[in-house]
Amino acid sequence: MKHILFTHSYFLRFDPKQWEAGQPYPPLGTLYAASVMRQAGFDCRLFDSMFLSDPRAISKAIDDNGPSFVVIYDDGFNYLTKMCLTNMREAAFSMCRIAREKGCTVIVSSSDATDHYEKYLEAGAGFVLLGEAEHTLLELVNAVDSGNPFQQIPGLAYRDGENIIKTARRPVIRDLDSLPMPAWDLLDISPYRAAWLKSSNYFSLNIGTTRGCPFKCNWCAKPIYGNRYNSRSPQHVVNELIYLKQNFGFDHIWFCDDIFGLKPGWVQEFAELVQSTGLKFRFKIQSRADLLVQENYVEALAAAGCDNVWMGAESGSQRILDAMDKGITIAQIHTATALLKKHGIRPSFFIQFGYLSETRKDIRKTIDMINTLLPHSIGISVSYPLPGTGFYEKVKQDLQEKSNWTDSDELQLMFRNTFQPAFYKQLHRYVHRSHRSHLALDHWRQLVLKPRRTNLFRIKKALSILYYFPALLMARWQVNRLAREVHA
Repeated sequence: MKHILFTHSYFLRFDPKQWEAGQPYPPLGTLYAASVMRQAGFDCRLFDSMFLSDPRAISKAIDDNGPSFVVIYDDGFNYLTKMCLTNMREAAFSMCRIAREKGCTVIVSSSDATDHYEKYLEAGAGFVLLGEAEHTLLELVNAVDSGNPFQQIPGLAYRDGENIIKTARRPVIRDLDSLPMPAWDLLDISPYRAAWLKSSNYFSLNIGTTRGCPFKCNWCAKPIYGNRYNSRSPQHVVNELIYLKQNFGFDHIWFCDDIFGLKPGWVQEFAELVQSTGLKFRFKIQSRADLLVQENYVEALAAAGCDNVWMGAESGSQRILDAMDKGITIAQIHTATALLKKHGIRPSFFIQFGYLSETRKDIRKTIDMINTLLPHSIGISVSYPLPGTGFYEKVKQDLQEKSNWTDSDELQLMFRNTFQPAFYKQLHRYVHRSHRSHLALDHWRQLVLKPRRTNLFRIKKALSILYYFPALLMARWQVNRLAREVHA
């Protein structure tokens, strides 16, 4: 029996912001691929790089396990791997070179490798799997293992002498219930649990219920699953939840879909199953404002245990939303936020600054929207061009020197825009401090209007204004100074 050593290229220590946050999620895509190969009869092992500090550590893992194949299979469900950070790319290159030198057949699957397969082949990969890869991996390993031709297998890139061959695109998997459960038993869960309990005092795990997104925001790359949207059945998902609850005792779940429960009636059926099985847990999802204006959808989320919804609000300017082809309205963001709060769910916003032609007026509208609606949390980024998107095509001439961030906290604007990159870095600080100041003021209002509900938590939040307001004034001065320098 041939041995396969699975790994991935996300090293948490190489991403300082995420290392400090201490909220790591297992490499779900890697575990799916391992489960498919194990079901086919291969002996699969996992070299989990998440908490390591040196990709050269794979050398000992190869020596200890003696694999014929080393598969670097990144998690296509996590936005951090979709960003194609150069720290992780270099780690993948290092592992490719080491595995090749040790005589292994090296196979790579990731968003970055799909977009830049030539670079991975040059670094030592024998094959790059393009797009959704479980079935491609199975067909390829069977072919190589048996000495049969692999040249017609769809979804491959490989070298043939000096030439690089790219085969036909593979269709995505429609029946997700046909996939086996991720190979959770290969993973040492203890460091994940310890990190979460230390940082957050609860333990969260990740599950995917769907693959793909049918919407066409022109900055959103979809190299793995494309524009198709396929869903597992609610019962299939609940079965996995029961398994994870019994074996790992999680407190919380991140459903890592691009859009959770888009299929009509799915969330309602899921909520009924959760309640009937007696599962008790909290969860967070990602969704869209135009979906969250449906009260029956929000009610079902609350009934199932949802306590936080991240929506892609992106901008408070309708002009910018339309330029992004976002397909939502400012009114829908307001309605969705109100409905979530009504049903006891915390709304959180993804915000994006720096889109082409954005002005100070557009930025002001976004800040006003945040401070009016008071989401629970905000995640701020600057527009990030990824290959295969319409946005990338508009700015690619500016990306000759730099086209990827080194880590998720870099926030470097990589193309020419209204303001310089330093402006957006400072804007990030200012908007966060403005949001926290307004949240503190809201707690003061609640203390005055509802004194009977006063507690220590609310008092602490109200008093935080003493820190955030002076910091806000300084950040605003810096933003205005940088804006004036551009106009000067």
